Order: sequence, then structure tokens, then C-alpha cells
Amino acid sequence: MMRKYLRILLFSLFVFTNNNYLSAQVNKVDAIGITVKDLSRAEKFYQEVLGFKKVSEQEYSGEAYEKLEGIFGLHFRVAKLQLGDEYIELTDYLTAGGRSIPEDQKSNDLFFQHIAIVVSDMDKAFEQLKKHNVEFVSTAPQTLPVTNTAAAGIKAFYFHDADNHNLELIWFPKGKGNPKWQNSGNKIFLGIDHTAIGVSNTESSQKFYMDILGIEKKGDSWNFGTEQEHLNNVEGASLHITGYRTTEGPGVEFLQYLKPGPGKMYPADTRADDIWFWQTTLFTNDAAALYNKLKASRYTFVSKELVLHDENGKNTRSFIVKDPDGHAMLIKEIVQ
Repeated sequence: MMRKYLRILLFSLFVFTNNNYLSAQVNKVDAIGITVKDLSRAEKFYQEVLGFKKVSEQEYSGEAYEKLEGIFGLHFRVAKLQLGDEYIELTDYLTAGGRSIPEDQKSNDLFFQHIAIVVSDMDKAFEQLKKHNVEFVSTAPQTLPVTNTAAAGIKAFYFHDADNHNLELIWFPKGKGNPKWQNSGNKIFLGIDHTAIGVSNTESSQKFYMDILGIEKKGDSWNFGTEQEHLNNVEGASLHITGYRTTEGPGVEFLQYLKPGPGKMYPADTRADDIWFWQTTLFTNDAAALYNKLKASRYTFVSKELVLHDENGKNTRSFIVKDPDGHAMLIKEIVQ
């Protein structure tokens, strides 16, 4: 009888521990946040050039948001835009402003980040960019070769938005990417497949995103050759690319440059109102547990503390933490 009770106790402890472990992980990648200088100009670019639709606009200020963003005396506007099933948030800081993206930024710099916008027809999408005089990063759309088994046949192109942020167009042949990207509905711009970030070490980043946040690894590839060089506009580029996903939302992709190696570091004095600052929103069922786990692991925080605040009528626990290379993740829990 004692053994029976012991087995029940151990099983209950396992279920309790496992459920708490799962609740302290990320279950959704939500909106990808981009800091902009002029909200009206940025909205116009994303809507007129890329087909995004505006779904909301809100203003925020006060002590809770000062603690969350790590900036005293701030007031900012956020516009949420949708493309397909995915969202971006454009943030315009009305106080202080922030520093512009350096004109000499390269794709192998560690503060590099982009979103990959899926298109149904690369030629038509490229013509749309040219019609609006968009600044190129890639020399032209590139088709990845058959020697790259994981990405063979994928077409891609890098370019800049109105604030010099890097963006990517990506086209998937049948059998590559999410099957939903094969259903265009006669639209050119379909949605966001992933956000890509420059990393110095894949293993260190994996510990943060997979081991702590619980975002699942889905695959990797080693990309090199003239097509990759002209896509990234980095001579001699050779990359280890790794993709991670939750059950909902776009993926997170690591770009580790094996050659010529990582470029400039993420500036240590970065503030949330600097234009190169992106923050990717991740939802969890237990923000406090994740906050404590990350704090115990000595990661760097943008936020001054775990913040309980009202966001558009919902009680929310939030904090912003930096990954090993400085990319910001906004962790949220909607409190019932």
C-alpha cells in the first residue's frame, strides 16, 4: 500500500513540475516591433509598398511604461499593422527621439534584424519595390542553388524601409516553407515567415531561445556561394542559419556568419527609442517564472522590473530582456 501511495505521489509531482515548466515557456511569437522616426511615414511605406493593413493605434505614457521600456519620461505611439496572419508594431517615441541606424550597417553586424515577407511572385514584388524607389541591399533577387539542399529554389531579396531597417522578400517553391504560402489568393504580399537576427554563437543563442524560452528548433542550413554573397551583400559570406518556432506566429531565425565573421557588436548603450531597436513580442502563461529564470541566468534586461500594467483594457505582466547578442524580447502574460 505504501508503494502505491509513493507512486501516486511521484506521478503527481511529475505532472505538477512538468505543467509548471511548460507554463514558464513561450507559447506564441506575436507582433514584431520596429522603432521608427515618423509614424505616419512608416505607416505609409508598409501600407502602400508592402500591402500591410493598419488595425490599431495607441498612445502610452506613465510610470509602468517607463519601467517597462527602461526610459524615464517617455510618451510613445504604437501602430499595429497586419499582413496575412502576422503583425508588426511600429513605435514612434514622441519624447527624446533616438539615434538613427548607421548608414554603414552590414548584414553581418550583430544588431542586424529583419522580417521576411513572403511573396507569391518575386518578379511582381520586385517591380513594386522599384516603382516606389526602394533602396536595395541585395544586388537583385537571388535564387538559392541546388547545392543548398535545405533552401534550394527559394528566392530572396533584401532591401530597406523608410528608416533604413532591413527587410526581406522571400518566395517558397512547392515543398519548401509553410504550405499556407502556396495559397496566395491573387495577392503579392502574403505574410511574415520569420524574423532573422544576427548571432555571434548559435549554441549560446540556442540556450536562451530553446532551453530557457522553450522555442523549438526546426532545422538549419549552411549557406554560401555567390547567390548568398549577393543576397546579403557581404563578400565571401558563409552562414550557419538555424530556424526556431512556437506553435503560433512567425519563426525566429539565427544568422551566424562563419565568414567573414560577425561585424559590429550590438551597441551596449542602446535605448528602446534608438531606431535600430527591435522588440519581438513573445507570449507566455507565466511571465514571473520566466523573469526569475532569466534573472537567475544573469541575462540583461531592458526593463527595470517585471511590470504589471493595463494594456488596452487587459491586465498584463511584461518585461523586456536581451538575448546573448543584445536583441530585445518583450515577454507578455495576459493576467486572468
